[in-house]
Amino acid sequence: MSATIIDGKAYAAGLRSRITDAVRDLGQRGVRPGLAVILVGEDPASQIYVRNKAKLTVEVGMASFEHVLPASTTEAELLALVAKLNGDPTVDGILVQLPLPRQIDAQKVIEAIDPAKDVDGFHPINAGRLMTGVPGFVSCTPLGCLLLVRSVRRDLAGLDAVVVGRSNIVGKPMAQLLLSQSCTVTTAHSKTRDLREVCRRADILVAAVGRPEMVRGDWIKPGAIVIDVGINRVPNPAAGEGKTKVVGDVAYDEAFKVASAITPVPGGVGPMTIACLLRNTLEAACLRRGLAMPALH
Repeated sequence: MSATIIDGKAYAAGLRSRITDAVRDLGQRGVRPGLAVILVGEDPASQIYVRNKAKLTVEVGMASFEHVLPASTTEAELLALVAKLNGDPTVDGILVQLPLPRQIDAQKVIEAIDPAKDVDGFHPINAGRLMTGVPGFVSCTPLGCLLLVRSVRRDLAGLDAVVVGRSNIVGKPMAQLLLSQSCTVTTAHSKTRDLREVCRRADILVAAVGRPEMVRGDWIKPGAIVIDVGINRVPNPAAGEGKTKVVGDVAYDEAFKVASAITPVPGGVGPMTIACLLRNTLEAACLRRGLAMPALH
């Protein structure tokens, strides 16, 4: 058996195209969704993410508001900016790029964002809405993962799902999303006994643990759908001294021979995160104005 490759890059491009059409339609009604992104400090990876988000925000026709602050920014200064953006009628979504410098309590900042503008889906109110099955904003990476799973299998009811990782950003909301699809869900983590056997039960396996190629081919049930959230940079001596490459949390070449479908790294989950951020911003713009959310299927 060899797996179908789940092309997240292509799926994300299609989703952004549909969002572009929806934004154009809103523009004819005098509405332009706006996304504000706040970057504190000079973390290289964060700078790249913010540039990509701003570029794609403009490409779909939305307004992009970038706020780049020095690493010395105080918590009070950041909270004041968030409060200002909460009250800005041109801003529909607010994203604070993580991680933040040590002097700033990230949770306090997340909780300061208006839940109606929390397009990252991190606010406790939106997390609680997901837990209780009430509509709200869902974290972008788990939402993207679910869309990719459903791109290869629409009906997930009754399937066994295992999520390896229990972070607030990916693992926990991913488990809730799969539960909402009537899967039987196990959340596994570093303390899980016999993790290999737990993973082998999964019809859907989501790896979000942050350990390079930890999930091996013999951890995977034949025919499973495998979603690899990991992005890990490791040495690549074959490419030259000091060179690196990006790998996921799953040993891709091994898993490819066992799974029915699998996301590559890169080109799988990553592109979906920004696409779902734009989707959430579109939804926020509609909700704030009492408009129906356009169908993006």
